[in-house]
Amino acid sequence: MSAQQPIVVANGGSDATTSQGMDHANGAKAPVPRKPYDYGGNPLARLPTGETVLLPAFGGDFQPGLYRQSDNSKKFANPAPLGLSAFALTTFVLSLINMSTRGLTAPNIVVGAAFAYGGLVQLLAGMWEMAIGNTFGATALSSYGGFWIGTAIILTPGGFQIISDLTTESDGTVNEVPFLTSFAFYLFGWFIFTSLLLICTLKSTVAFFLLFFTLDLAFLFLALGYLLHDGTGKDASPHPVFIKTGGGFGILAAFLAWYNALAGIADPTNSFFLIPVAHFPWSAKGRERRAKVDNDAARAEQGEIKQS
Repeated sequence: MSAQQPIVVANGGSDATTSQGMDHANGAKAPVPRKPYDYGGNPLARLPTGETVLLPAFGGDFQPGLYRQSDNSKKFANPAPLGLSAFALTTFVLSLINMSTRGLTAPNIVVGAAFAYGGLVQLLAGMWEMAIGNTFGATALSSYGGFWIGTAIILTPGGFQIISDLTTESDGTVNEVPFLTSFAFYLFGWFIFTSLLLICTLKSTVAFFLLFFTLDLAFLFLALGYLLHDGTGKDASPHPVFIKTGGGFGILAAFLAWYNALAGIADPTNSFFLIPVAHFPWSAKGRERRAKVDNDAARAEQGEIKQS
């Protein structure tokens, strides 16, 4: 796990916004607000313990907001990089096919990765996220693991007869439109689900938000590509412009997933550098940094006043 700087949340104490968090001069009823840099020197002030320490949002841990490190997380390795890597590789391969890279358009090769890596391994990572108490990570990784298993079932040639049953009319003629429309509905459902997760990343990091933003656009354009298909009957095919656009966003999502995975793996014990993740300025970590800057400026100003 990448080294995280904790954010201390005091329960009451000197930095609370109510009158309970203010100093009272000589027992007077009128509260005297403290300066943001003045902690009062109260020998009876409550000191933050491990129970009050929160870690900031971090894509490497698949955490979109402030979180406490659970006791179980000390017993398990961080499962987020494994799930992110499984998602990234499978998405990368299918997105290259969607972009018709080197003329390849048949997605058969992705079935194995979708079953084993993007499906099973990512699903297991989601279950381990549940074991360490990460609801967001468990929901996202388990769901996308199910997505890849479901997609592999649909694309398996011959085995489940899903495509052939949808494309074969009662009179034996071939019509691709029912399958294209059905698969579009399937992708629209995942677009909606990803949009819900995207909302939960708005207070996290730029890298984590961009992962879900690009993935959301990939699902949207792929769904439109299958819905607004070209041709009719047996000649119907997904709209190439939408499919290639969706593939492009899928490539971006894959690399962002790998980026977040590396951020979760790299730490001072195994890497010469840590991966920057760029917290949003309105996030808890961003507010903490602004408060630190304000405190430093206030200390400098007070020092100048004393010298004068």
